[in-house]
Amino acid sequence: MTAIPVSELTSLIGKDMGHSDWLLVDQERVNQFAECTGDHQFIHIDEEKAKKTPFGGTIAHGFLSLSLVPTLSEGLLPRPEGLKMAVNYGMDSLRFIQPVRVGSRVRLHSTIIDVTEKNPGQWLLKARNTLEIEGVDKPAFISEGLSLYFV
Repeated sequence: MTAIPVSELTSLIGKDMGHSDWLLVDQERVNQFAECTGDHQFIHIDEEKAKKTPFGGTIAHGFLSLSLVPTLSEGLLPRPEGLKMAVNYGMDSLRFIQPVRVGSRVRLHSTIIDVTEKNPGQWLLKARNTLEIEGVDKPAFISEGLSLYFV
């Protein structure tokens, strides 16, 4: 998205920002996440053992799926003119609904829920983020993410 005047940020409340491109969640990415976090549960990294579970194979960590939001939201969320930086401010809600099977492709759908000026030059943006899994009816998760813009 192109930069917009700060005065127009609140006009985006309720606006559907669209979808990201699809991203493949492969076993290498899952293994690297397991290494970084120390979460080596077999359902993520042991393909043979995971085949015997109700998932039928390895699945991505829920927090791996969540960690894809910054990459997938690039170009979806608005950028105010004069933006100095944006930081993750947390979440108001998060529900993991459907596991992401390794080998699946995911994409992010975002809708702006709220925009408020917290302090002069600091704008808090709340977005409903839905991580969709290609060919699956239920999303991987739905969250209300918060970003703080410094303008």
